[in-house]
Amino acid sequence: MADSNNDFNPFDPTGMIKGMRDANMDAWSKMMIDIVNTDAYATSTGAMLDAWLTSSAPFRKALEDSMAQALAQLNLPSRDDVTRLAERLTNIEIRLDDLDAKLDEQARQSLSGGHGHE
Repeated sequence: MADSNNDFNPFDPTGMIKGMRDANMDAWSKMMIDIVNTDAYATSTGAMLDAWLTSSAPFRKALEDSMAQALAQLNLPSRDDVTRLAERLTNIEIRLDDLDAKLDEQARQSLSGGHGHE
């Protein structure tokens, strides 16, 4: 029984095809690794990405505007609305915590002051 991929088995009709496939995949893999690890590839990929981001910016802006308009017509909050509301709620929570701390301090002072006069 052949355990190695390099052993030729004349009774396996797909063995030669599998071997060719593996050799082809190894060659392509090595070639692509060599190409991707070059400065020229990094530069060209960066240029393509920059061009794509620059050209897609107007479309993204138009999509954001149309989404905001659709949300407004449906009386639904936008991302900015939710963010502003979250900030306001955070500020309210902080103020409530401060008030709670002040009330606790006043309660402690009144309890300690009440025991001192007796």
